[in-house]
Amino acid sequence: MSLSFNEFQIKMLKIRNAISIIRQSLRSEELDYTQGSVPKAVILLAIPMILELSLESVFALVDMFFVGKLGRNAIATVGLTESVITIIYSISFGLSSAATAIVARRIGEKNHEAASKAGAQSLLVALVVAVALGTVGMIFSGNILALMGATPDVVRDGAIFTRIMFGGSLSIILLFLINGIFRGAGDPAMAMKSLWIASGVNIVLCPILIRFFGLKGAAMATVAGRSSGVLFQSYHLFRGSGLLKVHLPLFRFDSHVIRSILNISWPAAFQFIISSGSWILIVRLVAETGGTTASAGCQIALRSFIFFILPAWGLSNAAATLVGQNLGAKQLQRAEQSVMLIAKYNTVFMSLVMLLFLFFSTPIVRFFSQDESVIRHGALSLEIFGSGFIFYGIAMVMTQALNGAGDTRTPTVINFVCFWLLQIPLAYFLSEGLKMNWSGALVAIPIAETVIALVTWYYFKKGKWKEVKI
Repeated sequence: MSLSFNEFQIKMLKIRNAISIIRQSLRSEELDYTQGSVPKAVILLAIPMILELSLESVFALVDMFFVGKLGRNAIATVGLTESVITIIYSISFGLSSAATAIVARRIGEKNHEAASKAGAQSLLVALVVAVALGTVGMIFSGNILALMGATPDVVRDGAIFTRIMFGGSLSIILLFLINGIFRGAGDPAMAMKSLWIASGVNIVLCPILIRFFGLKGAAMATVAGRSSGVLFQSYHLFRGSGLLKVHLPLFRFDSHVIRSILNISWPAAFQFIISSGSWILIVRLVAETGGTTASAGCQIALRSFIFFILPAWGLSNAAATLVGQNLGAKQLQRAEQSVMLIAKYNTVFMSLVMLLFLFFSTPIVRFFSQDESVIRHGALSLEIFGSGFIFYGIAMVMTQALNGAGDTRTPTVINFVCFWLLQIPLAYFLSEGLKMNWSGALVAIPIAETVIALVTWYYFKKGKWKEVKI
């Protein structure tokens, strides 16, 4: 009886410890992750990062759910626009990766002023890039849709949606960038809360504005939601109550810091541009070989794919922060140990998602559309995407670990080879050479991702990332 009571006490203690860690992970506080338990550090970072990008995936699903009620043309417009806007996401990813790597490294070195300056200088770069991209996108919105293979009626109805989305480029870039700054400083909970606000505003406004403005209203709701998140971020960033204290003098142009940001961010941006460019070509190939119905089904499957891939990406982001801070503190073994543990967690999660996609694809797609033809195309697309989920998870962790070390060039080269020299030619060969049409284009995706996982794993284990100086 005494033993049973002791066991009960031990279990209750474990439960209380787990609850305490979860509560701590959700509090906004900038932490040094170079000491203490590695599993605890992973959990403290991973929980808010997973929730952060889960909410970003909700953002995408909410849009598709309400837009789906407007018909095939609306679904195709949103999908094609998002495919092109991945270029903006790419720039955002590059700047965010650079900010996380540099800020985390400086925090690990206990140089908080330099960390704050890196954040301020990255905001200057973001402003210039956002204005340039937003202006071009707004002017050529119709041409962009046509270039993506949209039919004339899709271009006619959807150009205004594309124009508004590009007009909100600054909110996209700043949302990603400032979250990267907070993650590098060890405060992923603040990044998570900004996405809560952005998603909440979007969820409330989306059905209201679509009712009054149609497809245009969906774009207005999305931009308003993201802008709300940026305002929340900016308030806390400039308040300077934590390790980061961003103030006006730090925005004075510093060529050395700007050069460091660009040296890390441009390869990271090209990583995403290369992968998203490959996605764009495959989406265009699906539209050409399968028509609007296949394109709509593929876009629904892609949104569902993103819903589950983004939480895994959030877990992978923990690797970037842990690697950056521990390299700054000269804790090389701890950095590697952290990455391997995150890879294990991500593999388990992605295995479960793979089973979900393989066996429940039709009910998932039916949630967004009642068009049986769209459902058939979407279900098959989802099954194809799902077949490689385990390898997606491994590739993301290894890539983010290298990015967190400041070695953004190695993953960029890997992406170029595997996406542009393997995935795209393979997609065209399967689609047109073997006459598999749109489904053949999609089959190339899990094949390429599997190769990326194996190659990034190999380069991570070689360990050259431990020698990178930033």
